Amino acid sequence: MLTLSQSRTAIDNGLHAGGAFSATIPMVALFYGGFLSLDIEDPTRRGQNIFTLSKGHAVATLASIYAEIGYFDAKLLMNSRSHHSLLNGHPGPVLPGIHIATGPMGQGIGVAQGFAIAGRTSPRFDSYAMVGDGELQEGTCWETIMYAGQSHLDNLCVLVDRNHGQLDVHNRTLFPMPELDEVLRSFGWNAHSVDATQYDGVVAALEQFRYGPRNGKPTAIICNTTKGYGAFSDFMNKHKVTTAEALLDQEAELQHARRAERVAEFQELLIKLDGTQEDKRIAQLLRRAAKDMHLDESNGFSQVIGPVLTRRAPMRSKAVQYNDAALPRLDRGKQYIAADIVTAAMKVFARDRRVVSIDSDLASTSGLEAGVAAVDQARALNVGVAEANMMLIGEAMAALGMQVWTSTFCPFFNWQVMRRIAVGQQERLEAIAATDGWLSEGHGLDLTFLATAANFETRTNGATHMGNDDITTFDAVGHLKIIDVSCPQQMLSLMKWAMQGNKGLLYVRVMRTASAVLYGPEYVFEFGAGHILKQTETDTVALISSGRGTHEALEAARLCAEEGIAVTVVDMPSIDEELLLQLHRSGKKLIFAEQNNGYIWQNYLKVLYRHREFHSSSTVFTVNTLDAHGKPQFIHSATYEELVEVFGLSGTALARKVLEVDGERESEEFSHGIAHRA
Repeated sequence: MLTLSQSRTAIDNGLHAGGAFSATIPMVALFYGGFLSLDIEDPTRRGQNIFTLSKGHAVATLASIYAEIGYFDAKLLMNSRSHHSLLNGHPGPVLPGIHIATGPMGQGIGVAQGFAIAGRTSPRFDSYAMVGDGELQEGTCWETIMYAGQSHLDNLCVLVDRNHGQLDVHNRTLFPMPELDEVLRSFGWNAHSVDATQYDGVVAALEQFRYGPRNGKPTAIICNTTKGYGAFSDFMNKHKVTTAEALLDQEAELQHARRAERVAEFQELLIKLDGTQEDKRIAQLLRRAAKDMHLDESNGFSQVIGPVLTRRAPMRSKAVQYNDAALPRLDRGKQYIAADIVTAAMKVFARDRRVVSIDSDLASTSGLEAGVAAVDQARALNVGVAEANMMLIGEAMAALGMQVWTSTFCPFFNWQVMRRIAVGQQERLEAIAATDGWLSEGHGLDLTFLATAANFETRTNGATHMGNDDITTFDAVGHLKIIDVSCPQQMLSLMKWAMQGNKGLLYVRVMRTASAVLYGPEYVFEFGAGHILKQTETDTVALISSGRGTHEALEAARLCAEEGIAVTVVDMPSIDEELLLQLHRSGKKLIFAEQNNGYIWQNYLKVLYRHREFHSSSTVFTVNTLDAHGKPQFIHSATYEELVEVFGLSGTALARKVLEVDGERESEEFSHGIAHRA
């Protein structure tokens, strides 16, 4: 009835009725059946059970329960979906008690699995989730199902709302689903198939999970029902409905009448249970259960909503504790592989139990697993070839306050998962910033996506593996801080910066092969800060790059200097708006030389637009991987040496570009000198 009432006041009178109603019996069984140990006052306290609504379309049902048991005021159930409401069409952390943003994309089950992994360490806890059968058509679900079974996550319980419908066809799934209990058992799960049009089977299966012996297998409870179950009108059976006032009145009247009949039956039963001592004991248990379900016996077992129990969560300290003297010391005369730096540093950082790493079958390129596992292999996970699952586990760990590092090749990160994680991060930040928010400082996500083999670093692997377009693609994701590392010392300093905590979502691109050290031990990484590595008062041209492109730019400047031309070299690991404006106003000719689709250059144009600065095509030049028409393209297999020559990004080619741009020397003579010195 609370769920139905949300439709009356929603900004669009909308309700995901079909899935909300079919989810009601399983969710009520879970939340009111005595299976969950919850700290409603502080939903962030470690050790309590965690529920994840993976099928976010059932948010109205969850919101009804959360309002009733005290996570937030029932007033929040009104005017939902509006810009000013915390109750959106799908749940997210802006709403008190909700840990992650979810929707219909099959990702919540993966985060619930991450919670279960964390729940196997002290303080131990169970993780529960609800998914839809339509949602199980998403491949990400099966990445989770495989990994959870293999990992013996017997503290994970997933309720499947098998209502045999989805958005386009509400009375059947678009293709026949297999016998889910048999399939899940084949993946190493306990599976129960129950009738979810009544409580008995759901409760019995939950009792088996909660109180039965654990056998190293996660549990799935397939709750067989139909879309809209519990509604009177078949209008409510659809995926989403916009409900007319008259129909709402009719439905509410029938629901109230049915409830009154059930109350009368219950009261009659209590009267009958007044004979033997056993009868009285049963009556006492029933009354206690009714009270636990927020039913007021003195007022005809009417519904009691609240009171609100949730308070603002205590602040979290996110700073990782480590011995700085134990970190590696780099020799500027040597070259280092980024993965080796990561491994050596993680052996120090991972002594803090909040540091966790998750790789997806490319651990040798990141160095994460070797470093963290040297301290505690239980915190160095490898999910195999399942990048989406890697990211979902990472989100769960980060939501619990851990410093999480995940890694794979640049193009392999899942954009769909990345975007939803970023949505949840935004909602967390909003809840922290709100004067009446339920989260406080330290409850944002600290989650690093270590993107290996950036730019031309995958070399002969070819287009599917080459990271020339990832950086511009992910630049569109809100709240994602993009960093392109050029130097082993920069990598080490960046890690120290991240370990301070509260740095958010980081997309860190690193080189795969060894590189020279560009910075000294005094270097301190700062997000949003670029660095001028070489400059004189007479420079008329500036080369701007990042990653290994910075090394090529320095080589170009060296070649130019030997021919008497001084060139400014700028390393921009993250976008420095002030430095870009400074370069623009310097009067120098700017060459953006990037081994990708022109990430820095595109941000330079955005900066100029925001500041209403004039852009002259005669002073700004680009050398990148866009085609001759400025369109994105993919890069085929080649050695690094071939690639930088083909795209004009080698030190020699960039020196020639300086000559072309500068226009103050005899072209043929200068070009010959450059080639000779190279």
